[in-house]
Amino acid sequence: MQQIGIFGGTFDPVHWGHLLVAQTALSQVPLEKVIWVPSLNPPHKKAVVFEHRWKMLKLATRENSAFNVSLVETKRSGTSYAINTLMDLSSCYANTHWYSIVGLDTFSTLPRWYRGHEVAQMCDWLIAPRLLGGETIAQSEQICKQVEQQLTEQSLTIHWQLLNIPLVGISSSLIRQLCRDRQSIRYLVPELVRSYITTHSLYSGKSE
Repeated sequence: MQQIGIFGGTFDPVHWGHLLVAQTALSQVPLEKVIWVPSLNPPHKKAVVFEHRWKMLKLATRENSAFNVSLVETKRSGTSYAINTLMDLSSCYANTHWYSIVGLDTFSTLPRWYRGHEVAQMCDWLIAPRLLGGETIAQSEQICKQVEQQLTEQSLTIHWQLLNIPLVGISSSLIRQLCRDRQSIRYLVPELVRSYITTHSLYSGKSE
């Protein structure tokens, strides 16, 4: 049985922190590949148009043959929900054990997701510790255990592990703010992504 990671998100924009998380997941489990899934219509966020986010992901991941960027979200309409993505990908990849790669903040909301109790059991969870909140690894583990307890109280089983990654204080919201303030984002994103953002005036209020 092959082991594949799913890394979903808005990636608005993708940055070095995302790439570090994906590479860590690739080697820590280990995984055969990581499938990046940019959300078409994320349920709780507004984002730059999908085409820009997808193209930036392709640029950022092009040099790693174990990274694939999926268009699965474009094959259906409506809000992008994790359970639909998992079901669609499972129909394309037989005999696969799935791992969902998420940040700690996202994982902490899992019990409140749309059909979250079903999603919780469809894959194992690889969790990136919070990058900007200042928590220790022990505190991150405690948050994960609280989520696990909420689910086990309803007789559900969930398997998770924290990713052992350096804490890098980069976020997409920080990059967007720097762009709005006309500050440099060099070394926060891959150079090809930085050039794409500049070319298309993304996040500056003058986006194409």
